[in-house]
Amino acid sequence: MKRILARALFAFASASLLAGQAAAAPPQSGGTLRLVVSSAAGTFDPQVNYTVEYAEMFQMMYDGLVAFRKAGGTDGFDIVPDLSTNVPTPTDGGLTYVFHLRPGIKFSNGQTVTLNDVVSSFRRLFKVNSPNAGTWYNVIVGGDACLNKPDTCTLPGIVTDPATNSIIFHLVHPDSEFLDQMAFPFAVILPADTPNHDMGTTYIPGTGAYTVKTYDPNKGLSLIRNPYFKLWSADAQPTGYPDRVEYRFGITPESQVTAVENGQYDWMFDTIPTDRLNEIALKYTKQVHLNPLEAVWYAPFNINIPPFNNLDARLAVEYAVNLQDSVKLYGGNALATPTCQILPPGIPGYVLYCPFTKNPGAKWSAPDWPKAMAYMKASGMAGQHVTIVTQSPSPYAQIGVDLQSTLNKLGFKADVKPISPNIQFTYIQNTNNNVQMSVTTWYQDYPAPSDFLNVLYGCASFNKGSDNSINISGFCDKAVDAQMQAAMLTTLTDPAKADAMWTTIDHQMTDRALAVNLFNPRKADFVSARLHHFVFSGEYQFLPQLASVR
Repeated sequence: MKRILARALFAFASASLLAGQAAAAPPQSGGTLRLVVSSAAGTFDPQVNYTVEYAEMFQMMYDGLVAFRKAGGTDGFDIVPDLSTNVPTPTDGGLTYVFHLRPGIKFSNGQTVTLNDVVSSFRRLFKVNSPNAGTWYNVIVGGDACLNKPDTCTLPGIVTDPATNSIIFHLVHPDSEFLDQMAFPFAVILPADTPNHDMGTTYIPGTGAYTVKTYDPNKGLSLIRNPYFKLWSADAQPTGYPDRVEYRFGITPESQVTAVENGQYDWMFDTIPTDRLNEIALKYTKQVHLNPLEAVWYAPFNINIPPFNNLDARLAVEYAVNLQDSVKLYGGNALATPTCQILPPGIPGYVLYCPFTKNPGAKWSAPDWPKAMAYMKASGMAGQHVTIVTQSPSPYAQIGVDLQSTLNKLGFKADVKPISPNIQFTYIQNTNNNVQMSVTTWYQDYPAPSDFLNVLYGCASFNKGSDNSINISGFCDKAVDAQMQAAMLTTLTDPAKADAMWTTIDHQMTDRALAVNLFNPRKADFVSARLHHFVFSGEYQFLPQLASVR
């Protein structure tokens, strides 16, 4: 087994080098790019959907005032002008940002983008209960009032100046991450007459290079070139090479692999099944692209209902779980590294830390069953029923079954509920569903510690009875919130000190046992022989519009 994994790792590493060589070949425009995934990914509303699957699509369909550069590697984290002609430097002590709207930009329905569209789009974030309205955009003056009364949201902190075609944002306090949040898909500009509710499966016109031809969450998505698009910035919104992008839903990961091998599809979204990794790595080396991710796979506890409102019960699970089992189910050490903490490598403030292991220290080593059973006994939760909600594709369900085995061994009565990825992510967020434990993932929105600690565990991210409650554990501690706000403000004046503050917060919150943090993944992308110029962005991962098919 070790020899096979070693050969696969070498093959994947070689593939990464070859990918760089392939990227040097001149790309060609035209043709149809064919993508495949096991299911749709929830709502098609860009101000509500919070998945990597649709973010990869939205970035070529919509634009914000600024954008992350459409480029490979860490260049993909650069912020560039988009619908605004400038990336503003804040004034007034960091409280004011002035954006200048480009003239003549049109939506895919032919309407011209106006200042009113910009203002309405930010008000709509609050009216549709966008997942990060309360953790990101409430820094705009009037944001808290909009959170309290969304229907009457006016956001007085956004002012327009028709004479200069400008939009001025006034903030409550300086925010070192404001421009990152403005570049994220939630902040895309939509027509002012867009209804102020989640649009579900209905396409909202955008300004990007591609627009929707057809969309059916049970079948697939078809994108064609936006007839009203004219290039204004290749960095922000490139014209793109394919004339058409077809995204097929409803194919299992096993079948996806076979279809890509046979050239029926050009790229698969889902994680490559473990039993196909060696075959792909050795037979299709030139078609594999391996890239690092700032991400974590984790199993959040619902700390507000039994049995995991009991800290001892959570600690019992933490010490009992064999993280290496999850790593193997994902694909082995070539593709994943066990982790105990919330922050992943590559994020400022990350310092190795693992209290939940046989030999506590920097790294996870092995389960500590004597300690786990002692906590279980102290919890008094033996015999309690637990349902673990996972996505149905591999390896989510298999990881759920592995956790089920651990919980049963501890003395719980556990079962696994696999459901479609199209609904699982929102289902586990809604407190009305009383999900006790789940298996999910978090990929950075932009490379900042707050994007893991504040977004996943801040009080403002916990919204009872909502599908947009990304704080799945339901953790809220005002003192911790204050620590995080202080760290974000310190970033403006002393980044090194701020990083140290985030390290402390990460370790303290890890100690709270809010989730079983499983592993940090790497991404193995498998493409067809006809796909060239594969570009992997640190921000968006695969950039379909930059792929060339022939």
